[in-house]
Formats: sequence, C-alpha cells, structure tokens
Amino acid sequence: MLPKMIVIEGTNASGKSSLGVKLAARFGGEIISADSRQVFCRLDLGSGKITPEEMEGVPHHLLDVRNPGEFFSMADFQRLAYEAIDDILSRDRLPFLVGGTGLYVDAVADGYEISDKAPDHSLRAHLETFETPELYEMLKQKLPDTDIDPRNRHRVMRALEKLEAGDDRPAGKNPRYKLLKLGVTWPREILKQRIDERLERRLQEGMVEEVKALLDEGVSEEFMVKLGLEYKYLTWYLTGKIGYEQMKEELGNAIKKFAKRQMTWFRRDPRIHWLDMSADPVAEASDLIEAFLSENV
Repeated sequence: MLPKMIVIEGTNASGKSSLGVKLAARFGGEIISADSRQVFCRLDLGSGKITPEEMEGVPHHLLDVRNPGEFFSMADFQRLAYEAIDDILSRDRLPFLVGGTGLYVDAVADGYEISDKAPDHSLRAHLETFETPELYEMLKQKLPDTDIDPRNRHRVMRALEKLEAGDDRPAGKNPRYKLLKLGVTWPREILKQRIDERLERRLQEGMVEEVKALLDEGVSEEFMVKLGLEYKYLTWYLTGKIGYEQMKEELGNAIKKFAKRQMTWFRRDPRIHWLDMSADPVAEASDLIEAFLSENV
C-alpha cells in the first residue's frame, strides 16, 4: 500500500501557502515547497517565499537549498523531495506538497522516471532556437508513438536530448505515493486584482532592493533573467533597459499570463479537486483530507 500525501497546487497569488499551513497544522503535517525559484537562498520577495512568521511553526522543506547562480534541475528537486517526504513519513507525519511549479509537482506526485544522463548544453542551446510545435514534430519523426504532451516544451526537449544521447526508453512514471490533489485559484477578475495587490505590496516591501542586492553580490544578469517574471523585469529595470512604470506594467501583465499558463497545465489533471476559495476552503479541504486518510486502500 502506497503512503499517502496531500498535494496543494494552484496559480500565483491564490493563497496556496497560507492554506497549506492551516491544513498541515490541523493534520500534523509538514510542507514540501514545490517552487522552482524558492529553492534559492535570498530569492524571497520576488519568489513569494513564505516567511518564518507565516509558517506558524509548521516545518517547511526545500526552501533555500541552493545559492543563486547554482545549477538546479527537476531531477535535483525530485531527489530532494523524495528524501524529505520519506523522512516526514518515517516520523508518522503527513507530507503536503505545496506549490505552483506544475512540472516539479508532477515529477514527485506522479513519479517521473528521469534519466540520469547529464544534459548536452550545446544540443539544448540548439533546440532552444525552435518553437515548441517544431520541436514536437522533430520528436514525432524520431518517436512516432510518443505520448508526451505536444505543449510541454520541457518534456519534448528532454525527450529529444535523451534520444540524441542514445537513451530511447520511454519517459515512464513510477508513483510512490497515494495522492489527494487540491486546487487553489480564483475567478479571473479576482485573481488579476490579487496579483496587482500582491505586486504592489512586494514592491513596497523592498523587492527592488532584493534584486539590486543580488546583482551587487555578483549574481549574473543572465541567471536573474532566466528566473523569469519578477527577477527578469526588475533586472531589466535596474540595468536601465526599461523604466520603472514600464517595468511595473509589463511585469503585472506577465504574471497574469503566467497564471493563465499555470491553469492550462493544471486543468489537464482530472484528479484535482478545486476548492471554493470564496466560501470556507479550509473546512472543505479538511473534509476531503479526513475522508482520504480514512480510506484503507
């Protein structure tokens, strides 16, 4: 029988973190953060990292595990997440996987079998020059029966890299946990307002200064831009490429587009139970978790 895990996923500015804390506190759980930027130290305001005060004593894992500029892959995340989850389970605690990086969530929740072959950076640079539909056509020519989502650029590119390296095994799944998946988002107009309010609040709290400090420490402009969203646009502002108001407007629009892409990813998964955030999501989620934990199979 697989051990049980709760997954809470959803869009930017939706309230995933605070909901996760409330539920983990109620059910004796610990949280594994599934966010591709929160793994880095000192990327706090820009990544929306939960503060020690907001954790309310609930242990959190996979925050601040790399220094800015260091390499960190989905395979690294999966390995560290498995270690953290197994440790949590060994202490008879309930693991909560909480985050908005869909690929990281699925890699752990669904047990992606990830190749241990190192990526070919020259090949990756070449593949990056193609649009996703072109990459998928290249993959179909090499592997006609592929079942990879043609919109999943990362997995299409990784499949092409593996084929080039002579690793033609299909990208399988080997789930380690029995899941309850809870989804967190809001109606589009409310979510837009929440994104705008959160962006304004984080700018006032010192997000510009956070990015400036990282650049002053010697973190490369290239690394910051690759992080995307807040770090990309604030780096462009601080290096004089765009003005403050342009940065703020374009960043707000980019976050909203990203939230839309997140929803496109999550909607593919029929297992997600979407919580009614306008009612009492803690009570609704608690009922679902209690029923899930009482199941014997």
